[in-house]
Amino acid sequence: MAAAHSEKVRTPAEPDRVLARVESVTSSPATDDAGHGDGPLADDRPAWVFHVESFDAFYAREYASLVAMAHALTGSRSHAEDVAQEAMLTAFRRWDDVSRLDLPAAWVRRVCANTATSVVRRRVVEARAVLRLRTRPVAVAELDETDSAFWSEVRRLPRRQAQCVALRYVYGCSVAEIAGILGCADGTVKSRLWHARARLAERLGETVDEGQQS
Repeated sequence: MAAAHSEKVRTPAEPDRVLARVESVTSSPATDDAGHGDGPLADDRPAWVFHVESFDAFYAREYASLVAMAHALTGSRSHAEDVAQEAMLTAFRRWDDVSRLDLPAAWVRRVCANTATSVVRRRVVEARAVLRLRTRPVAVAELDETDSAFWSEVRRLPRRQAQCVALRYVYGCSVAEIAGILGCADGTVKSRLWHARARLAERLGETVDEGQQS
């Protein structure tokens, strides 16, 4: 009876001990009950718990800018929204992995840029097929007249040059950031931007600084 009574006295303290154990595991490196770090949860390395951003927060922060970049690359607001949504859907399906990348935003921007250029190529093929039957007016993006002319010429650039220009002027990305997003060297980005600027200047009747490559 005395032993049974003793067990009943200790039972109410169990939840507090368990809660303390959970808090120690989720806020510090794994340790044993004595706090020596060599218990069953330890793996010779600290088991830190990192904050992972929710997909909803990521979507709210990145979506509008993705639409802007896709609009710049496709010239169509409706296509831009489709492209941005497709990029976000891809991120959502792989969020467990994407959310743990150093730069999840860079990953989804690359997906968006590649999807946008794929859409443009598909639209060109479709337009050629339709033009075999009849001529149709070309849709014009809802942009200011000056911006419309600029982005129209950007879309005529080689695919990678157009992507570099869009990332530079829509997001304000640095050369290093563009290189990270597109998976290429800084020097490659500089070269693409320089050639893109030279071609745009020629087509728009402007001049380009021969020494400007960044």
